[in-house]
Amino acid sequence: MKLIIGLGNPGKEYENTRHNIGFKIIDTYLGNIKYKSKFDGLYYEYNDKEKVIFLKPQTYMNNSGISVKKFVDFYKFKLEDIMVIQDDLDIDIGKFKFKFNSSSGGHNGIKSIINNLNSKEFFRMKIGIRTNNINDTIDFVLGKFSNKELESINYELLLSAIDDFIKYDYKYVMNKYNGM
Repeated sequence: MKLIIGLGNPGKEYENTRHNIGFKIIDTYLGNIKYKSKFDGLYYEYNDKEKVIFLKPQTYMNNSGISVKKFVDFYKFKLEDIMVIQDDLDIDIGKFKFKFNSSSGGHNGIKSIINNLNSKEFFRMKIGIRTNNINDTIDFVLGKFSNKELESINYELLLSAIDDFIKYDYKYVMNKYNGM
């Protein structure tokens, strides 16, 4: 059983912002599906050899852990079977990194998840959003992607990594994709 969480903020005003790349990756992966609502989150569940739940917490970024904790407790997920998809201001736009058991790096959504799960032992897909044009961090992460920035994100590779996480585990994904 796997839980794949895309981080972002709910609401039209946050669509296509850098901070919402987690929501965008989940939406791109799933295509045109209808989400259900439970435990302060929008989720989609399917079974293909094992149950997979995709979650978009609706508690706003800084409280993402509230919804995540409810799903983890209800479904009894093992922490190593959780993937969190997040933006990362320390990684250049178009780059990505996979990490397991690492600090929040100052990301408030990750801080909330670590605090609510009382652990940092979960898997993360960190998608770079850094450019040379950062004056104010909050305005930047809540700003919209330019078309050029969106084109630099390798969706095909990231979606393939999600497939591999579902089929295998986080170690396989880290070995295959880190350093690409």
